Amino acid sequence: METLKAFIRPPPPCFDYKTAVHAETRSTVAAVHPELMDLVQGGSLVLVQKRRFGPVPEWRRWFVEPERIWVLGTSHLSEKSAADVERVVRAIRPDNVVVELCRSRAGIMYASADDRNAPLLNSNMFSLSGSRFFGAISRSINLGGQSALALRLLLAVFSSKITSGANRTFGDEFRAARKAAEEVGSQLVLGDRPIEITLECAWNSLNWNEKLRLVTLLFRGITSPSLGNKEGDFEIEEKGSDPFELYEQLSSTYPSLLQPLIHERDTYLAWSLKRSKAVNNCKTVVGVIGKGHMNGVVYALMADQGDLRFRDLAGRTSKESWVKSLIKGLIRDTIIGVVLWALYEQLQTAF
Repeated sequence: METLKAFIRPPPPCFDYKTAVHAETRSTVAAVHPELMDLVQGGSLVLVQKRRFGPVPEWRRWFVEPERIWVLGTSHLSEKSAADVERVVRAIRPDNVVVELCRSRAGIMYASADDRNAPLLNSNMFSLSGSRFFGAISRSINLGGQSALALRLLLAVFSSKITSGANRTFGDEFRAARKAAEEVGSQLVLGDRPIEITLECAWNSLNWNEKLRLVTLLFRGITSPSLGNKEGDFEIEEKGSDPFELYEQLSSTYPSLLQPLIHERDTYLAWSLKRSKAVNNCKTVVGVIGKGHMNGVVYALMADQGDLRFRDLAGRTSKESWVKSLIKGLIRDTIIGVVLWALYEQLQTAF
């Protein structure tokens, strides 16, 4: 992934998305959607117009980018965020609504209150959604491999434990986006990179010592009676907190995770908003993303120099020799088998 790292440009410390587009957003909203001004003033809704995008390279001259991209920052466990999404989509009536989900997590948009206690299905950002559990397992392995699957299962249970005190299901804003999009006739677009690829990249970015520390930390968090205020080597949020903060905390503790978990996904989301086939030749797009992505996504929309193709962001790591791959695979699969067995035993007693 070295080549990809060279192209991904995280926002410089001086960049503030609110300052960069606030004046233009405010004037537009005041003129055509004054009922949304409170969201603009709070910094959760911004407008990035086509003229602010980077130059279009020759190889994609055929592609017509959207005229206006509205980006709405949300909290995944907030009732207000869900209401805000409905307000924005109904007011703007965009051609497309792009949500921070991938195919593997699309089931979150159809979850209900009855799914609140389903730790591996629809309860958090690491969910294994779908009508058939083993089908979801197979898809996860095919895209990201066994290591990514094991990490995903651990994070799913760990995240569920952190948020088990919440009285709301995860992702109400995504369900609101689906409902509102259907009402106004907007096309719903899955805008996030497949979680399997993200976790594979994240796992591969760690050295073996960091991998061991991370797995140990997650197991301790899952098996402990109470998370308390601190677990392992990073702070644990109170139950009911926004699960996105788990990404931020992991990235803070393991800096190498910043690239795959945050920066690459910010760029992928930006590309989905302005360069996916679904938005080609559209006038207006609304993006529904976690508030922690706002700065990176807006920067990626504006800083694009046309030197990165969409498929680069979904690329896999380079191929190893078959001998090395076989040896590593045998070791990995043995470890993964033990991890999955232990996780299954834990689930049997915990849930």
